[in-house]
Amino acid sequence: MICDFSNVAFYIFGLPIYWYSLAYIFGIIIALKLTAFFMKKSNNLYELKYLDDFIGSIVIGIILGGRLGHVLFYDFDFYWNHPIEIIKIWKGGMSFFGGFIGVVISTFLFCRKRKIQFMKFIDIWSISVPIGLFFGRIANFINGELLGKPSHLIPWNVVFKDEIPRHPSQIYEAILEGTVLFIIMLFSYYKRQDVFQGRLSGIFCLGYGICRFIGEIFREPDSLFSWELYFQTGFNLNQYMCLLIISLGVILIYKSKKT
Repeated sequence: MICDFSNVAFYIFGLPIYWYSLAYIFGIIIALKLTAFFMKKSNNLYELKYLDDFIGSIVIGIILGGRLGHVLFYDFDFYWNHPIEIIKIWKGGMSFFGGFIGVVISTFLFCRKRKIQFMKFIDIWSISVPIGLFFGRIANFINGELLGKPSHLIPWNVVFKDEIPRHPSQIYEAILEGTVLFIIMLFSYYKRQDVFQGRLSGIFCLGYGICRFIGEIFREPDSLFSWELYFQTGFNLNQYMCLLIISLGVILIYKSKKT
């Protein structure tokens, strides 16, 4: 398969609408609707009334955290020399780990201001996060970024602009981080793990870390530093970050208490 999609989905009055932007818009909207559904089902009506107000906080957390994470962790030298490129998020270049930190901080500040239980609120949100991750990975595929390792053995190789047959690692991660993780979160919710404060967040962190670690096996490192780690240790930077988030998940699960 040859992947030569345009990163522009369509134009409105001459203005380009990018697939990457649509991925974030649809991901956030669907996650919002699902979170509202789970809040109603769990009778979290106090938190539900603040859900619409939370959109602004989560968008800021995702965009600022994700972009700054990408700039600092993966391509600092380039953005230091081309600072105007930092604002061009429609071209791609968002870090999940940076976005994760940004969302946690923005959620904590939001909950503190409105006197909402932070862990209880973020537990419910964690169920639908994989939906946004799924759309984001599909956008990565369309943009031809975060390339997989070269491979000549599988029938579903994808050829991007560099004309090298590669693993479609973006699709692998969309399936793992999006579909598989969402099924795990749904199963955990319907097994009433939401009654243990922090348990769903812990399951998300643990599941995401494992799924991402597996996906990274088929993906090329994202930066020079990540390449150096890979050659020296066999693991890239993202895999080490996965180990940290797996550890966080284990701690949250262990510390979770029934409410």
